[in-house]
Amino acid sequence: MNAKIIMAIRIAFGLTILFFGCNKLFYFMDPPAPETKGAIYFLKALTSSKTMMLVAIVEVTAGISLLVNKFTALMMVILMSISVNAFLYHIKLDPKNWFIGVSLLAMNIVMLYFYKDSYKELLQSK
Repeated sequence: MNAKIIMAIRIAFGLTILFFGCNKLFYFMDPPAPETKGAIYFLKALTSSKTMMLVAIVEVTAGISLLVNKFTALMMVILMSISVNAFLYHIKLDPKNWFIGVSLLAMNIVMLYFYKDSYKELLQSK
Protein backbone atom coordinates (compact mmCIF):
# COMPACT_ATOMS: atom_id res chain seq x y z
CA MET A 1 0.00 0.00 0.00
CA ASN A 2 1.16 3.53 -0.67
CA ALA A 3 3.05 5.12 2.24
CA LYS A 4 1.05 8.35 1.97
CA ILE A 5 -2.24 6.45 2.24
CA ILE A 6 -0.98 4.62 5.33
CA MET A 7 0.18 7.92 6.82
CA ALA A 8 -3.27 9.42 6.20
CA ILE A 9 -4.97 6.40 7.80
CA ARG A 10 -2.55 6.54 10.76
CA ILE A 11 -3.24 10.24 11.31
CA ALA A 12 -7.01 9.82 10.89
CA PHE A 13 -7.00 6.88 13.31
CA GLY A 14 -4.82 8.80 15.77
CA LEU A 15 -7.05 11.88 15.67
CA THR A 16 -10.20 9.77 16.04
CA ILE A 17 -8.85 7.79 18.98
CA LEU A 18 -7.44 10.94 20.61
CA PHE A 19 -10.78 12.74 20.18
CA PHE A 20 -12.80 9.89 21.71
CA GLY A 21 -10.29 9.47 24.56
CA CYS A 22 -10.26 13.19 25.40
CA ASN A 23 -14.05 13.29 25.22
CA LYS A 24 -14.24 10.46 27.77
CA LEU A 25 -11.92 12.41 30.08
CA PHE A 26 -13.19 15.98 29.65
CA TYR A 27 -16.80 15.60 28.37
CA PHE A 28 -16.65 18.44 25.83
CA MET A 29 -19.24 16.74 23.61
CA ASP A 30 -22.21 14.71 24.75
CA PRO A 31 -22.08 11.16 23.42
CA PRO A 32 -25.24 9.90 21.75
CA ALA A 33 -27.67 8.55 24.31
CA PRO A 34 -27.88 4.75 24.29
CA GLU A 35 -31.21 3.55 22.96
CA THR A 36 -31.41 -0.02 24.22
CA LYS A 37 -31.57 -1.31 27.79
CA GLY A 38 -28.55 -3.48 27.10
CA ALA A 39 -26.50 -0.47 25.99
CA ILE A 40 -27.52 1.53 29.05
CA TYR A 41 -26.61 -1.34 31.38
CA PHE A 42 -23.30 -1.97 29.59
CA LEU A 43 -22.23 1.70 29.73
CA LYS A 44 -23.25 2.01 33.39
CA ALA A 45 -21.17 -1.06 34.24
CA LEU A 46 -18.13 0.27 32.38
CA THR A 47 -18.46 3.70 33.96
CA SER A 48 -19.06 2.55 37.53
CA SER A 49 -16.13 0.14 37.40
CA LYS A 50 -13.83 2.91 36.08
CA THR A 51 -13.12 0.83 32.98
CA MET A 52 -14.06 3.77 30.75
CA MET A 53 -11.40 5.87 32.49
CA LEU A 54 -8.79 3.22 31.68
CA VAL A 55 -10.01 3.05 28.07
CA ALA A 56 -9.80 6.85 27.84
CA ILE A 57 -6.21 6.88 29.11
CA VAL A 58 -5.23 4.15 26.64
CA GLU A 59 -6.96 6.00 23.80
CA VAL A 60 -5.25 9.31 24.57
CA THR A 61 -1.86 7.64 24.89
CA ALA A 62 -2.35 5.65 21.69
CA GLY A 63 -3.71 8.65 19.79
CA ILE A 64 -0.68 10.75 20.66
CA SER A 65 1.61 7.85 19.82
CA LEU A 66 0.00 7.44 16.40
CA LEU A 67 0.18 11.15 15.65
CA VAL A 68 3.90 11.34 16.45
CA ASN A 69 4.51 7.94 14.78
CA LYS A 70 6.15 6.28 17.78
CA PHE A 71 5.39 2.70 18.90
CA THR A 72 2.75 2.48 16.17
CA ALA A 73 2.93 -1.30 15.74
CA LEU A 74 2.50 -1.77 19.51
CA MET A 75 -0.43 0.65 19.62
CA MET A 76 -2.19 -1.28 16.85
CA VAL A 77 -2.12 -4.43 18.98
CA ILE A 78 -3.27 -2.56 22.09
CA LEU A 79 -6.05 -0.74 20.23
CA MET A 80 -7.36 -3.92 18.63
CA SER A 81 -9.20 -4.90 21.82
CA ILE A 82 -10.82 -1.46 22.00
CA SER A 83 -11.69 -1.54 18.29
CA VAL A 84 -13.26 -5.00 18.49
CA ASN A 85 -15.29 -4.04 21.56
CA ALA A 86 -16.43 -0.77 19.93
CA PHE A 87 -17.40 -2.72 16.82
CA LEU A 88 -19.40 -5.31 18.78
CA TYR A 89 -21.03 -2.64 20.96
CA HIS A 90 -22.18 -0.61 17.97
CA ILE A 91 -23.32 -3.63 15.95
CA LYS A 92 -25.28 -5.31 18.77
CA LEU A 93 -26.28 -2.58 21.25
CA ASP A 94 -26.19 0.65 19.23
CA PRO A 95 -26.89 -0.27 15.60
CA LYS A 96 -27.89 3.31 14.77
CA ASN A 97 -24.21 4.33 15.07
CA TRP A 98 -22.71 1.20 13.46
CA PHE A 99 -20.37 3.24 11.26
CA ILE A 100 -18.21 4.27 14.25
CA GLY A 101 -17.37 0.70 15.20
CA VAL A 102 -16.88 -0.46 11.63
CA SER A 103 -14.57 2.44 10.74
CA LEU A 104 -12.42 2.01 13.88
CA LEU A 105 -12.05 -1.71 13.28
CA ALA A 106 -11.29 -1.22 9.57
CA MET A 107 -8.57 1.36 10.26
CA ASN A 108 -7.07 -0.88 12.92
CA ILE A 109 -7.00 -3.92 10.62
CA VAL A 110 -5.42 -1.95 7.76
CA MET A 111 -2.73 -0.61 10.08
CA LEU A 112 -2.08 -4.06 11.58
CA TYR A 113 -1.65 -5.44 8.08
CA PHE A 114 0.73 -2.63 7.14
CA TYR A 115 2.90 -3.30 10.21
CA LYS A 116 2.73 -7.11 9.86
CA ASP A 117 6.53 -7.37 9.50
CA SER A 118 6.87 -5.95 13.02
CA TYR A 119 5.01 -8.96 14.43
CA LYS A 120 6.87 -11.74 12.62
CA GLU A 121 9.39 -12.27 15.40
CA LEU A 122 6.63 -12.41 18.00
CA LEU A 123 4.74 -15.05 16.06
CA GLN A 124 7.66 -17.43 15.52
CA SER A 125 7.78 -20.62 17.52
CA LYS A 126 11.09 -21.27 19.21
